[in-house]
Amino acid sequence: MITHKIPINDFISEDYELIAIHSSLDDYKLAYTINAALDIRLKKNDSNLEIEIEEGKSAFSNYVFDDEENDVVWTLIENKTTILTSKNKTSQLFDAVDITVFLLPEFRKADYLLKIENIDSYFNEEEIIGKILAIKNITTAYALDPTNLKSKNNLIF
Repeated sequence: MITHKIPINDFISEDYELIAIHSSLDDYKLAYTINAALDIRLKKNDSNLEIEIEEGKSAFSNYVFDDEENDVVWTLIENKTTILTSKNKTSQLFDAVDITVFLLPEFRKADYLLKIENIDSYFNEEEIIGKILAIKNITTAYALDPTNLKSKNNLIF
């Protein structure tokens, strides 16, 4: 009997663009300003994106806009969050330590990620980045290549 193995990479779709955003704005303020700049309607997702690490579960807030007219899904995700964990098994009040967890650890300096799915050949990434850079309190924004990410599995949701 012949066994046919399908690598997991065959199921991972890379038909999306990823933009890293450096900003000191809170997530809801950033979503509001991006909505105004790009004429989209990002809304807070009720469920956070969770990643389990050794120290515990981390939750990343995210905002989603499903543009049904153009069949494009926009997702704004925070790249870093803090979890409170104890140093040892017997948890005391002052034994707790804050640990910063990154969605994409290879891009630790990025505060937020904008994932744009189901794009077509007419999508102009430079124009989107230009509009994002025009927003006050955004330090920088740039495109990331999703094919070279080590932790791209964290972006499957």
